Amino acid sequence: MLRRQAADQLPHRTLLGLLTVLAAVLLPHLWRAPLWLTAVALALLVGRGVVSRRGWHLPPKLINLAGAGLAAVAVTAEFGTIFGRDAGVALLVLMSCLKLMETRSRRDTMIAVFLAYFLMLTHFLFDQSLLTAGYMLVTGWATTAVLIAISRRRYARLGAAEGRLAAILVVQGLPIMALLFVLFPRLPGPLWGLPDDAHSGVTGLSDSMSPGSISQLSQSDAVAFRVRFDGAPPPPQKRYWRGLVLADYNGEDWTHANVDASPRPVSKRAEPVSYTVTLEPHNERWLFALDLPANGPGTGSLSYFHERRSDEPVRETRRYTGRSYSEYRLQPELGDRLRDAYTQLPADTHQRARSLARSWAAKADSDGAVVDRALAYMRNQPFEYTLSPEPLPDDHVDGFLFETQSGFCEHYAGAFAVLMRAAGIPARVVTGYQGATESAAGDHWTVRQSDAHAWTEVWLPESGWRRVDPTNAVSPERVESGLGAAVSSDDGAPTMARGGEASWLRTMGRTWDVIDATWTGWVISYGPSRQSGFLSAIGLDETWRLVAALAGGVMAFMGLFGLVLIGQQMGARDPDPASRLWRRAQRQLAKRGIHPRAGEGPRDYAARALATAPELAATIRQVERYYLRLRYYPRPSRDDLAQLRAAVRQLARERRRTTSR
Repeated sequence: MLRRQAADQLPHRTLLGLLTVLAAVLLPHLWRAPLWLTAVALALLVGRGVVSRRGWHLPPKLINLAGAGLAAVAVTAEFGTIFGRDAGVALLVLMSCLKLMETRSRRDTMIAVFLAYFLMLTHFLFDQSLLTAGYMLVTGWATTAVLIAISRRRYARLGAAEGRLAAILVVQGLPIMALLFVLFPRLPGPLWGLPDDAHSGVTGLSDSMSPGSISQLSQSDAVAFRVRFDGAPPPPQKRYWRGLVLADYNGEDWTHANVDASPRPVSKRAEPVSYTVTLEPHNERWLFALDLPANGPGTGSLSYFHERRSDEPVRETRRYTGRSYSEYRLQPELGDRLRDAYTQLPADTHQRARSLARSWAAKADSDGAVVDRALAYMRNQPFEYTLSPEPLPDDHVDGFLFETQSGFCEHYAGAFAVLMRAAGIPARVVTGYQGATESAAGDHWTVRQSDAHAWTEVWLPESGWRRVDPTNAVSPERVESGLGAAVSSDDGAPTMARGGEASWLRTMGRTWDVIDATWTGWVISYGPSRQSGFLSAIGLDETWRLVAALAGGVMAFMGLFGLVLIGQQMGARDPDPASRLWRRAQRQLAKRGIHPRAGEGPRDYAARALATAPELAATIRQVERYYLRLRYYPRPSRDDLAQLRAAVRQLARERRRTTSR
């Protein structure tokens, strides 16, 4: 049983403010943390408040050390290590809460506050959105208010005065923050090496496809990328955003094949479409481009399969330009070796699909006729386009084509490619996105994870590689109007892909998308190249000019703040009510010829006033008494200020009465 302690240096109200602020700082981490970690952190926060409220002694250091050891063991058991983003942040959260259980002195309290500041920065390892930045700004203001309260000579009771001063400090720091953000040299990479799991939480397409993989991704409203077209956007049926070409098939999964060769020949049949893409991080190297991307400066490299590739994984917002052909002829010639590779199927798989495809090939006079026959089969059979298909049997292609006949785009694209290969027609699967939604401001188009899509490419002698989307044969609404128009309202489509009853949510989402796009464009994607272009435009392309502008700007802001503070000191009233009342009493006594002297304390001044005006002695003693209590007693009473105000008023009345005699 904990024993009651004699005194706690930190006032209970100030401690509650510290606990509340720390809980607010930890909240986003606790939301994504394991349940046991959240429970332990909340228990420590509540427990520290109870200890303060009851006046109990804090646990001895030995127990705190044991708790720190258990925290390290628990984190290691959960994450397999104490290093890395997830494990490191989890351990920091536990250690910060454990620190509260040994917070006895002002130094301990300061450390707890600085830990709160450090924990704020770790949120940007997970999310750099405008909401996170705004939330951290609010929690930073609250933490600064707590820091002000515990930094005074006597612990202050956390209240409105500390909040106002913290707000002033935050507002004063914003211009300097903006100046440093714009002018301070941006590094081409992270300042330090981030842990391996620092980018593990990003969302996007993988380099393989199996039944159900894309349908899970399509249930997310997260933004994949945004596009600004230089001219009119292409029509919906041409908004295919090429990601990866999956040419290898093992009977279950379609996987990406790395080929170290130049892109295949392409003949354009129309002028290219130009656009700018702002791509969200997805921790992979592929850059999405309108089908079919062309070579161009500043757009990454072009792979053998005409995939746009980055030299490094995309781990931060990336902006790039693109040029694409909406009408083209790709690789008009295909050798026997490649034909064999693109018609390969694992032995003893998909027997019913093979039989059906061979029967089509035997009756058709061209490969194009087989393609049309397969599309007609999917169009005329009772196939259903859904995010929640029925479970498939062991042979998922035969089960999908002849039994369940319900699935998402990856089911149709994969099964169609199998049918084509079984008929001797080269085929491969392409994954990416299809569609785009115009922003509320009309200045860009947004492609979300719910637009993730898979389609097929088949090789025909007369046209080379040709895009064939079997989903369009089953559900043309998916291509023309998006996911929400293709699935039922109870099929689990995300909010931004739905209409009808969620229209007001979509309106709010589109409005927020404009705000988020502005934040991404001006802040998140403000990297070295954009900074270099901006500085060159304003004449700061030379190092000495940049240093001079940075130093001059900081000095100008500091000087401006100094002038404002001087003006406030010269013209503003004393913010302390006790000091204002004391100055009022001095002015009353000055009318009797008792002027304050430089360096004279309140006791000496009161003694001189008593000797000069003995008829006011009782009231002068009251003024002195309550002023000294308010200024120098550790915990003055709330009534002392009212008593001082009454004594000053009484002094003014008595002074007027004695003067009129």
